[in-house]
Amino acid sequence: MSLFKARDWWSTILGEKEEFDQGCLCVADVDNSGSGQDKVIVGSYKGYLRIFNPHPVKPGDEVQPEDLLLEVQLREPILQVEVGKFVSGTEGLHLAVLHCRKLCVYAVSGTQGNVEHGNQYQIKLMYEHNLQRTACNMTYGPFGGVKGRDLICIQSMDGMLMLFEQESYAFGRFLPGFLLPGPLAYSSRTDSFITVSSCQQVESYKYQVLAFATDADERQDTEQRKLSSGKRLVVDWVLNIGEQARDICVVSFNQGVSSVFVLGERNFFCLKDNGQIRFMKKLDYSPSCFIPYCSVQEGTINTLIANHSKMLNVYQDVTLKWATQLPCIPVSVKVANFQDLKGVIVTLSDDGHLQCSYLGTDPSLFQAPKVDSREINYEEMNAEMKELQKIIREATKTQDILPESEKQRDVTVTAEVSPDLDEESQAIDSEVKAGTVPSVTVKITIQSRVTAQKPNMAVCVQAPLAVTCDQFVFDDLEPDSSETVVVSVFLKENCSPSELEGTCMVSYNISTELNPEGIPRVSQCNFSLPLKLVCFPVQPSKSANHKLTIDTNKPPISFVTIFPDFVDPSEGDQANALGFQFLTGSKTTLLASKTSQRYRIQSDQLEDLWLVTKELIHRLEEHFKNQNCKDFACTFSGSIPLQEYFELIDQHFELRLNAEKYQELLSERAVQFRAIERRLLTRFKDKTPAPLQHLDTLLEGTFREVIALADAAEENQVNMFQAFAKLKSATHLVIMLISLWQKLSTDQTAILEATLLPLAEDTQELGWEETVDAAVSYLLRTCLSKSSKEQALTLSSQLSMPKDTSRLKKNITLFCDRLAKGGRLSLSTDSATHQAAVMSGGCATIPESDLEERTVVPGSTAMFASHEQTAKQKSKPGKKRKIMLFHFEVYRSSFQNACGHMKQMAFISAFIGIISSFSCYNSTMCRILRLFSLFCQEWLNCKDQSWN
Repeated sequence: MSLFKARDWWSTILGEKEEFDQGCLCVADVDNSGSGQDKVIVGSYKGYLRIFNPHPVKPGDEVQPEDLLLEVQLREPILQVEVGKFVSGTEGLHLAVLHCRKLCVYAVSGTQGNVEHGNQYQIKLMYEHNLQRTACNMTYGPFGGVKGRDLICIQSMDGMLMLFEQESYAFGRFLPGFLLPGPLAYSSRTDSFITVSSCQQVESYKYQVLAFATDADERQDTEQRKLSSGKRLVVDWVLNIGEQARDICVVSFNQGVSSVFVLGERNFFCLKDNGQIRFMKKLDYSPSCFIPYCSVQEGTINTLIANHSKMLNVYQDVTLKWATQLPCIPVSVKVANFQDLKGVIVTLSDDGHLQCSYLGTDPSLFQAPKVDSREINYEEMNAEMKELQKIIREATKTQDILPESEKQRDVTVTAEVSPDLDEESQAIDSEVKAGTVPSVTVKITIQSRVTAQKPNMAVCVQAPLAVTCDQFVFDDLEPDSSETVVVSVFLKENCSPSELEGTCMVSYNISTELNPEGIPRVSQCNFSLPLKLVCFPVQPSKSANHKLTIDTNKPPISFVTIFPDFVDPSEGDQANALGFQFLTGSKTTLLASKTSQRYRIQSDQLEDLWLVTKELIHRLEEHFKNQNCKDFACTFSGSIPLQEYFELIDQHFELRLNAEKYQELLSERAVQFRAIERRLLTRFKDKTPAPLQHLDTLLEGTFREVIALADAAEENQVNMFQAFAKLKSATHLVIMLISLWQKLSTDQTAILEATLLPLAEDTQELGWEETVDAAVSYLLRTCLSKSSKEQALTLSSQLSMPKDTSRLKKNITLFCDRLAKGGRLSLSTDSATHQAAVMSGGCATIPESDLEERTVVPGSTAMFASHEQTAKQKSKPGKKRKIMLFHFEVYRSSFQNACGHMKQMAFISAFIGIISSFSCYNSTMCRILRLFSLFCQEWLNCKDQSWN
């Protein structure tokens, strides 16, 4: 709507770097000239009070010096200015100025000038009130139905309404249920105050109720409030509008009807005196201010609503009548009368742009040139369309949310880890029980090609690791400059970490011509820490509880070559066994086979196998990569240690349950402690002393219980942190073994990591168990589903802490079983459908009933057989008969409940169900079953008749 712009009649810019808000603008005949010409009164947060009398020679002229009648700087910020009959003994208009802690009432008067400088105006302080509470806003009116004078009501920041009868303070009342102050208005027709509370409700309070309610000074003492004679402050009516209000205005353009207008964040309400909605308008923009004014059509009200898009909309009730463009975003809008020109729109922005404008049109004289007609080449258009469609398809294939990184960044971060440990350890407040906790130095360098403003750097390592300093703040970096910092990393908690990696992140601003304040950017880099930071070499151990065997396709490499920092060079090439002693006390042994291409890792704790196994595979890959050997591969053919993994899950979950119990007990004891305190205070306040009846002993005992429970909860929190660290290490190990076992691709391994390691930190509100259960269940119902029936099942949208871990362990076992039978991980729906078809036709899946009946011997390891082994298994006759009877009973009930065409389907389903109970034992039965089902489907499609 560029055609409909607000026609500038008069405008000016107020001061420099001054701030204004909603209550800083007022229009009225403040000097009582009697001409009916309004003056513009503006107050700023810097304390400047200005009064203008706009009278341009012609519209759009610059401001003249005589337009500014008065400019004075007060000592405090001006929150709001209003004009009314605020002085007793006269009905003249006076100016009320609200400061944070003061209310001042001034008289504005002018003196006729005898020279060319014109008239002189001055203000005189009539009276002032020092406020005991910080003010927010105010309203005025003939409270209580007084005639010929206006009273003032000020709302404080803590919810107190302070009423002033001109020169004297009347009373103060606290609003019930107050949290934050809202807009305030007064309705003279109902003699009530209307505001919007923090509960997003419009509330109305009668003046008479406020006058006879309990005094605000008695609010602090509950006992005194009970003995006072005042009544409780009750609300007259309440309306829930469901959003916060920006402003409230009460208008009454005739004697019969008055309306309450409320401007919300997204809606505009018009209410009756009793709180009923007269009409409302849903706005498709964010409003900034509004003002209702009289309409020329009887029974309607016009409203000006400004928004943050610099638009001013004119509504007649709910109908949009006009829309005009403003040069700025107004925070306050008024309608005034100047020099026989009625209805001038006065707007004020937050930076001091004061404008008087009127509605009109600004026609454009630009005419679009004629377009030369040319013949259309459809072949070129088709070729261009195909090229664009190809670009669109390639762009939609990528699932990355963030754009690709630039080839040459403005700021680059590099981290260099020292190959040797620090000679003097830099560990601070370490809880590790070892004698000396080593540390390693990381040198971080920031290089900038351009001017980087406000650079901040954060160094992050996962607990239980820690750094000596994790936050750095630099001065602005000049072009082609650099900064270098040195930090040390060490083991702080008394448990082994799950990852030996860290991240450096630098945030900075790059200024441009369009945005001189700067565009925020982030650069980061990762670094790896050495294994010897958390362990040191010891003699290998021959026996261990947990063992893993990694197969390779290359001859074994001497540990002197791949572990030179852990093996003594004097041992030569004969070193085929290596021991690792972790700082937390556990030991891990690494063995290399002399005759086969295998490596064995063994330890007494399952989680301690992870770091050594990861380091072994990484160093083997680097060794063969340096020798230009591209076909090196590691595999795992053993059993996945699920039973041991489940024990770690149970330990972590048990600690979570204990934390929940401690929290409940602490809450109960805290309630008991407060109740005893209240009773003791009541006894101490009594004028007649009464026996304590051992309440002091009970208080001391409860206090000791609270302290003991708090200590136990804190100790449980530490144990839960260590259990979660062990669980993460074991989960990393299981992910690696599954990827080596099934030869998963990089994308599939990433999906597996996101499924089993979704959380970096574990909390009571969102724990590891329920998150992993939801992720595994989603994969079982999508890419690993057996049929479309499983895909149709819906998952719960709310995560909550489970009662036990049986469902989680069942789903993880089923997850590994379906991976063993040909399932592949994917996030696309097409591959999920294809996967279901492959799994249903290519291999026999294990029913959930069999999975639940499967027993695991304590101390053993879950083993998943291949497809050939499954086909060779024989079922016992008793179990085969039970499965057949189960299918027969299920399909017999569906046959009895079906009718017509559905009875045919139920009969066929019953036959298929009975035969399917033998299908996993006989391949010939499988072929007969598939042929019979295809025949039945074709017959039902071409013939539609009822069966007897």
